[in-house]
Amino acid sequence: MTTVTEHGASHGAGHEPGPYPPRKRGILMRPGFVRAAWCSAVFFLIGMYIVVGLRWLAGWGDPYDWTIIVLVGALTAAPIGFLLGLGAFDYWLYWVSGRPTLPEDHSGHGATRWQDYFRVNTDHKVIGVQYTVTTFVFLLVGGLTAMIFRVELAEPGMQFLDGQTYNGLVSVHATLLIFTFMVPVFAGLGNYVIPLMIGAPDMAFPRLNALSFWLLPIAGVMFLASFLAPGGAFAAGWTAYAPLSSDLPVGSMFFNMGVQWAGASSILTALNFLVTIITMRAPGMTFWRMPLLVWANFTTSLLVVLATPFIAGSQFFVLFDRVMHTDFFVPSGGGYVLGYQHIFWFYSHPAVYIMILPGFGIISEVISVFSRKPVFGYRLMAISLVGILVLGFSVWAHHLFVAGMADWLRVPMMITTLLIAVPTGVKVFSWLATMWEGKIRLTTPMLFSLGFISTFVIGGLSGIYLGSVPMDIHASDTYFVVAHIHYVFFGGSLLTVFAGVYYWFPKMTGRMYDERLGKLHFWLTFVTLNLTFFPMHWVGLRGMPRRVADYAAEFGAVNMFITVSSFALGASFFVFLYNMIVSWARGPVAGSNPWRSMTLEWQVSSPPPIFNFDEIPTVVGGPYEYGIPDARHAVLGEPEPVPEGARA
Repeated sequence: MTTVTEHGASHGAGHEPGPYPPRKRGILMRPGFVRAAWCSAVFFLIGMYIVVGLRWLAGWGDPYDWTIIVLVGALTAAPIGFLLGLGAFDYWLYWVSGRPTLPEDHSGHGATRWQDYFRVNTDHKVIGVQYTVTTFVFLLVGGLTAMIFRVELAEPGMQFLDGQTYNGLVSVHATLLIFTFMVPVFAGLGNYVIPLMIGAPDMAFPRLNALSFWLLPIAGVMFLASFLAPGGAFAAGWTAYAPLSSDLPVGSMFFNMGVQWAGASSILTALNFLVTIITMRAPGMTFWRMPLLVWANFTTSLLVVLATPFIAGSQFFVLFDRVMHTDFFVPSGGGYVLGYQHIFWFYSHPAVYIMILPGFGIISEVISVFSRKPVFGYRLMAISLVGILVLGFSVWAHHLFVAGMADWLRVPMMITTLLIAVPTGVKVFSWLATMWEGKIRLTTPMLFSLGFISTFVIGGLSGIYLGSVPMDIHASDTYFVVAHIHYVFFGGSLLTVFAGVYYWFPKMTGRMYDERLGKLHFWLTFVTLNLTFFPMHWVGLRGMPRRVADYAAEFGAVNMFITVSSFALGASFFVFLYNMIVSWARGPVAGSNPWRSMTLEWQVSSPPPIFNFDEIPTVVGGPYEYGIPDARHAVLGEPEPVPEGARA
């Protein structure tokens, strides 16, 4: 235990030095990017010479097999060195080695300057901002890759790219947006607001939370670095189907290992959410008093923990086939080719809900606040989230209807695919009923919520078509599928992210954004996303295949229209960036509760105190009791007496 003097026991001061005074370390040994750089290099060399030494001792041909050296040295050991140099393991290494751990003076907690966001930080609010900003950087990069290959697709023929480069751009585009944006951006928003919503001072495991974030940029850089590999980037699509991915150039391994790092980040974050939500709720915060965003993150975290190990296993098997010459998916060695697809989609279809369930929670928060009405069917909304969690594991094989899987599996999977539309439909009708006769305010978050409902319904309806075996056989591997997935992910998930960012921007920054620019961003995005993706339904059903760099001349005019619309869609994002950056720097000061919301995060200052609450909150009612006289969700400090027979 550390002792604290009577003088200045506040954060960062007042600790007795004891018998082990902290040593001042130079820039090379101080945790940070400088130490991370040389530690990465050292660990790469360690990994490299482990490979060389083992191959030399075993007599396995050329000791310098660069495929294995890249895998072990660059993609495994070097990232560990980066994390070590950054300081992610310092506390644990002190503890494991028996040395006195550094006093918990909270010097690694909170942010007082912008540089604090570029170091290992244990404050869930700082980590939430780190996650959110980093994922938007990857969104920007992933969007730029789309702009490049859309230029190629503007006209028939090959203009600027060769086939391998085109495939690499498409693969990196989808991979970045799925693994380094859609999945972790909700972890960023959740990291910031979930502890506040449940009345907790922080996440359950702050150091693990910090480590979880720093695994993410490793994955994103790995995906992008594949362009530098001999033979180019991985080019088997974001699904990386085997055995194709087992025989591609070295760049394919960057995908295999990037997914492992991103998956590890997701699992650690999900475990942290589960423990936090289960064990750290404020007094009176029962499960039936939790905001729906907390319910959504709870079910999403269960999905992540249960499903993510399957995609990790699939990528390990591909690596084993490549570097250890096993035959898991290689048909010439008796491997089961479709086994990869079954394992991959057993994760990846639940992953669709990992990328949308938190968005459902965001929309529930926004619609209730800006309609000034309680969420219609609150308990049924929470139960439907659990229903999606369960049914999400029973629909994966609809991705294999035309892949040659067992015929008897088609109809059961078609039925479960159509059934999962029921709990999703519950949510849509609940949102509509919540707005019915409400006092609606068309703020920017509300506009994005309304846009989400309309575009997500379109994506859901096309999903029902693709879940039907006869329709899927006709439309599989066409642009109809491209339209469907973009309406679900862009028109669905991304619009909920924008709604959440605008909604919690005052809480996160203490500033108000420019409402006019926010509405301009919405209308530009909503119009251009429909102009970009809706024509893909028609061109797909006319026979244009996806995953091709060239196409028949009859589709040229439509593709030119789609390309022009996509550039307008990309331009709309810069309105958002400008609004966020300028507003964060010098926007009007936000009050503690500009939206007059009832949930706990709006009952403290903006931004919140370093440990969230100066007084312990006590929850005394539901989170959405708008329009009910004298209704309160929580009180801070001593709980007020509850009348006998009061509502639970």
